Amino acid sequence: MIKKYWDDFTVGEVFNSMAITVTEAHLVGWAGLTMDFYPLHMDQEYAAKTPFKQRIAHGPLIFGMAVGLMGMTGQAGDSVIAWLGVDNMRIPAPVFINDTIKLKVEVVELRPTKKPEQGFCKMRYEVTNQQDAVVMYFDMNFLMYRKVEQ
Repeated sequence: MIKKYWDDFTVGEVFNSMAITVTEAHLVGWAGLTMDFYPLHMDQEYAAKTPFKQRIAHGPLIFGMAVGLMGMTGQAGDSVIAWLGVDNMRIPAPVFINDTIKLKVEVVELRPTKKPEQGFCKMRYEVTNQQDAVVMYFDMNFLMYRKVEQ
């Protein structure tokens, strides 16, 4: 049974996630899973010669962690029919090993669709680190279940 339908969301509503520390294990696991062994993520000697001076987390890893953090809020998971894509992704700051990230999500658009049992929802995801610096943001687009009169 769906706990929260498209109809239960409001524009401007905000959800905050728990925090998680990004570890060496996350980077190594992600590299193994995706085959992304780019030296900026995996080679400390290489990374030390970059403007970052140390290894940084993979951008897609942080995106994946943001999706997971949203799931852990208990908001929207059972109301989603389909993920329609992501827009406006930016990564204004790096995530380093041992940074702690958290997620703020704001409902920015709700629109009915041609099908009365479905609605469109856009949510703005903002990932911040332990200094509250924004490290990633993007808009997620979802097709969600609506309440249907029986």
